[in-house]
Formats: sequence, structure tokens, C-alpha cells
Amino acid sequence: MSKDTGPVRVLSEHNEPDGGNPSVSLLQIDFERFWIQALNLKYWLLGIVVIGLLIGLIVTLLSTSLYRATARVEISLVRQNVVSSQPLEVESRFSEQQYYDTQFELLQSRSLVNRVIASGNLARDEELLAAIGLDPSQEITERTLGTILLGNVQINPLDRTSLVDISYSSASREVSARIANLWANEYIAANYQKRFGANIEARDFLEGQIAELRDKLAITERELVDYANANELVIIDTGRESGGSDAASQTLVGAELAALNTALATATTERIQAESALNAGSTGETGAASAAALRGRLAEEQAELAELRSKFGPEYPEIKAKLAEISALQEALNVESSIDNGALQAAYRKALLQERALRTKLADVKGSFLGQQGQGIQYGILKREVDTNRELYDALLQRYKELEAAGAGKNNVTLVDAASTPLKAYSPSLLVNLFVGLGAGLLAAAAVVYLRETMDRTVRDPNDVRNKLGIVPLGLIPRVQGADIVDELLRRSSEVSEAYTAARTNMTFLTATGAPRALMLTSTRPNEGKTLSGVALARSFAQLGKKVLLVDADLRHSGISDFIGLATDPGKGLSTLLSGGGTLAEAAVWVEEHGFDLLPAGHRPPNPVELLSGSKLKEIVDMALDTYDQVIVDGAPVLGLADALEVSRAVEGVVYIVESNGANIRAVQTALGRLATANATIFGAVVTKLDQRNAAYGYGYGYGYGYGYGYGDTPEEE
Repeated sequence: MSKDTGPVRVLSEHNEPDGGNPSVSLLQIDFERFWIQALNLKYWLLGIVVIGLLIGLIVTLLSTSLYRATARVEISLVRQNVVSSQPLEVESRFSEQQYYDTQFELLQSRSLVNRVIASGNLARDEELLAAIGLDPSQEITERTLGTILLGNVQINPLDRTSLVDISYSSASREVSARIANLWANEYIAANYQKRFGANIEARDFLEGQIAELRDKLAITERELVDYANANELVIIDTGRESGGSDAASQTLVGAELAALNTALATATTERIQAESALNAGSTGETGAASAAALRGRLAEEQAELAELRSKFGPEYPEIKAKLAEISALQEALNVESSIDNGALQAAYRKALLQERALRTKLADVKGSFLGQQGQGIQYGILKREVDTNRELYDALLQRYKELEAAGAGKNNVTLVDAASTPLKAYSPSLLVNLFVGLGAGLLAAAAVVYLRETMDRTVRDPNDVRNKLGIVPLGLIPRVQGADIVDELLRRSSEVSEAYTAARTNMTFLTATGAPRALMLTSTRPNEGKTLSGVALARSFAQLGKKVLLVDADLRHSGISDFIGLATDPGKGLSTLLSGGGTLAEAAVWVEEHGFDLLPAGHRPPNPVELLSGSKLKEIVDMALDTYDQVIVDGAPVLGLADALEVSRAVEGVVYIVESNGANIRAVQTALGRLATANATIFGAVVTKLDQRNAAYGYGYGYGYGYGYGYGDTPEEE
């Protein structure tokens, strides 16, 4: 037996396959595999999608019609108060987006829905309760009703605007419109109350205080007037604040006394002046002027008389005339003086009489004034009370006006469009439900494909042998249905025969000298096509003119003889040789139909592992290699048994049989790991039972080698 060359691939020399690293498999999603899985399940997936559409149709037919009414409000940003008085509202410190987000949350708050319920008395609204599916005869809590209302209302802000739509849905057109409008109005009222509630309360309080103080002021003023009338007090407004005893000076008597006092002082002054003028003999301005004129003429006449006397004698007529004129002037001057003295006396008497009359009147008025002094004190007390009440009234009225100006700001939330009664139902929508059913069906179909693909750990793509198991795929064998497999092997042009011929060809490249002379066929579990592969490969090597020995080493479940329809002697076989009885030449059976020798398993021993674990099997294989060109050993499955591990020590390497769509990759990995622990050389794998489920991967009857056989091909097409 030649062992100078090693295998092309040995499991211990490979990197860890992708199947051993879950993270790698998760990151490397092969969408083609999911597509192929979908193609394989197309009828099931089509049924799922159709069921989804049917469910959408049924839901549409069975659903209650819903009507949606929408009220639109405008929410403006809060602005600073601009009145001159101290503002009572505080401008929002939030950013614009935060403010609007807060308002949107308030529109869906529990406090607002409670206001809506209370304002509309919705807990007793039978039309509403019927529209939302509640029994009016049963007790309904406010929280339950509020939860239902919140579930039916929708708040939809319009992008890039300050407008917000408030929509309500129910089975009643009228209820939807009424609740939408009620919701909008209560939100507007709540917002106004929140912003100006303090001012409103203050104004209400001041209104009560002002009304009370107005009544009190009226009472005190009436008492003051009644007191003045009862005591005949006539009050003169002096334009200055006074009280107490000073109130008497503000009466008519006091005013008269002051006027008389002033007039008396004036009369006294005039009397004194007249008396002084009389005593001094002074004249009035008019008399003084006349006297001065007369004296001036008298002086002129006297001067002319003196000039005439200097020229003429006493008897001169002009002198006599001048003397007469001078005499007349002197007499006129004397008369003027007597007239001025009489005027002074008359003026003095008048002033004296006026002074005496004023003094008499002053004395009378003074007596009346002194009688009103006590009354003035009480009047002052009443007057101060009136003034105090008036000052308080004016102060409260001024503050009320300030609050009215500060609190009468415009609400920053206004109703733009009231909700109107909807004309048609918005739900259920047949088109929407069909799309939803279609989407749900597609998602369910995708989930089925995903679960099927992820849970299906079998080999579907023959490349999985290389990618996930780390070994070379030597052959791809199609599934044969509806025909005798042995007849298919005998027909050299059959797909199965051609597939094993391709596998045999690939084996010739495993070593530099060709195919390994001694190799074992094994699998993960029974019924994966191991026996068929052994017969087919032995037949294929024999067709090359080689002398081939096929050894049935599955001592627990031998089946090659039955498979090819060959009757053998149970006393002659591998178990007999391992027990030390007979020879290889005696035990080997020529299979003329296939052209190779068969060493049957013989009788079934009670201890197969003990027979296979010794060196006897190695000696038998070496002895066979002296006679045969090719020795193929059909071993037992790997999992659960140690037989294959012992047989692997007697051959050059192992060709692993993997059933597509059947063998679990993790189980295959475990089996290969067991072979690796036994230092077995894995030459490669033969994938068996490929069918239309694998065709989408590009591995139909062509096996990827260009034979051109596809599913559905007729012999003529071949």
C-alpha cells in the first residue's frame, strides 16, 4: 500500500468552518438562500398571502363603520403683557418647540378629558355611550369613560404651522362632531383660565369689595347731608382739605363771617383815611386842581397889575379893571375852599356809618358762627368718614381698572374651524384592509421562509459542504424516484451513473498518484446513501479496468448483499476473517453484474467494536491491496457508534456521505469532529439525494459540472 502522498484536504488542517461560529453566520446573510427557500415554498406562501387578503376582506365586512370629525385650532405663542400696570402673566420661558409639545400633551391630558366629561355631562349621554359600546344602565366611572375618549381622540399638528387638528372617531356622526367641538372649546377655555385665572379671580373679588364699599359710601354721604340739613349747615367748598373744627369755617356762616371781617377792615381803613383828610383840610384831587388854576390866574393878574401901576396912576381904568378881576378871583378861590371842606366831612360821615353797620353785622354773624362750632365737629367726623370711604372706593376702582386692562388679554388659542358632521365613514376601508392583509400575509410568509431557513439545518446548497463543513464536495448525486436504483446504476447514461463517474474522477485528483487505494465510506446516520455510493464507486472504478474490492464493514447493519441482490454465505465474510477464520480469497465474492469483488459482512457478531478495534482489519486491508487496485470499505455511521472510528485507522482516508435535505449540519460537524479525534483523513464528501429543492442553487442534474441534465429532461433531450 502506497502512503507516500497525503490527502489534498485534511480536516485538522482547515480553518474553522463558518457553521462553527454563530456570529459569522448571523452577519453573513445569504439572501439567495432565502429566495430559494421561498421558491420551494411558493404554494404555501401564496396560500398565506391569500389568507391575509381574505382576513382583510372579512374584517372590512364585519367591522363597525366609524366616523371622524375634526376641529381645527390655532395655538399662538404667549406674548408679554403690554399694559402699563404690573403684568400678571409671565411670558413662557420654553423654546417654541417645547411650548408646542407641552400643548400637544395637554390636549391629551386626563385633566382635559375630565373637563370635557363634566362640561358635556357625558356620563349620562346615552347617545355617546351607545356610540362607544357602553351600556347606559350600568354604572360607568369617569376614569373608564375618560380612557375610552382618550383612545378615540387624535391630536394632529400640521407641519410648519401653529394649527392643530383635534379629531374624534365614533360610530355616530353627530357624536363625533359634538365631542370634537367640545374638546376644542374646553381646551380653549382651560388655556384662557390658566393664563388669566388669577386676574379673573382678583377682579371678581374687587367687584364684591367695590360694591360693598359703594353702598357704605352712599350711606355715609347720606348721613352727612342729613346732618347738614338738620342743622342748617351750608358747606362752602374751599378747595382745601379740612376736618374737625375747621368744618365750621367751611359753612355759609363761616364764609359770611370771613367776608364781613374783610369788609369791616376795609371800612375801618376808609374811615381813618377820611378822618385824616378832614383833619388835614386836604381837598380832593378835583378841588385841588381848580384851586391851583385859580391861584395861577390870580398870580398872573397881580403881576399885570403891578406892571400897570408902574406905568399908570391908581385911577387908570385898566388898573381899576385889574383890581376888580383880582378881587373876583380871590372870592372864587375862597368859595372853592369852602366846597372842598364839605366834601371831606361828607366822606368822613359815610365811612363812619359804614364801619358801624359792618361791626353790628359782624357781631350778629359771629354769634351764629360760635353756635355752629360744636356742630362743625360732628360734621367733620362725618366728613372724614365720607372722605375715607371715597378714597378707598377710588383706590379699589383704579386697581379694578388696572386688572381689567391687564387681564383682558386675547386668548392665544382660537378656534379656526369647528367640526362638522362627517358625511361618510373613514373606517373600515376595504383598500386599506386589503393592503394591511397583504402586508400581514407577506410578513407571515417572510417569517415562514426565515424560520424554515434558519431552523432547517440540513444541507440544501452543496456549497454548504465547503463553507460550513470545511471539506471538498467530491460528488453530487441526484435522487432517483420511481425506478430501480440498481437498474439506474447499470445504465451508464443515467444521471446517477454519470454523477458517480464524476465523483470517481474527482477522487483521482486527491493524491499525486491518483485516487487513494484504500478508503472508507461513512455517514452521519443510516440511510444517507452510503451503501449505494459504495456500490456505485466500486462499479465506476471497475469500469476503468481496475480490480476493485468492496468491503461491507457495517457489521451491525450489513446491507450490500441485499442491495445488489447477491446471495452470500453468512459463514464467510469480514466478521469471520476478523475472528481468525478463513481467507480473503475464500470470503470474497465476485459480482459479475458490476465487475468487482465483494467481501460481505458475514454473520452479525455480538461485539463489532472489539473485532474492528484490533490490528486484524488493517492486515486484511493490506492483504487486499496486494491483490486489488482499489479497496473501498463501507463503514458504519459515525454518530452513536465507534465502528467507523476504528475502521478509519485501517484505510488511507474517508469519503463522507452527506444526504442533502436530510442530514443536520450540526450533527455532521459533530461526526466530523469525532473522526478528527481519531486522526482520520477526510478526503471529501459526496452529497446524495439532490432533488428539485436544490435545483435553485444551480445543482440540478448537471451537478455543476456541465453535463446539462436538468429536472424534467427527457432521454431525448439528454
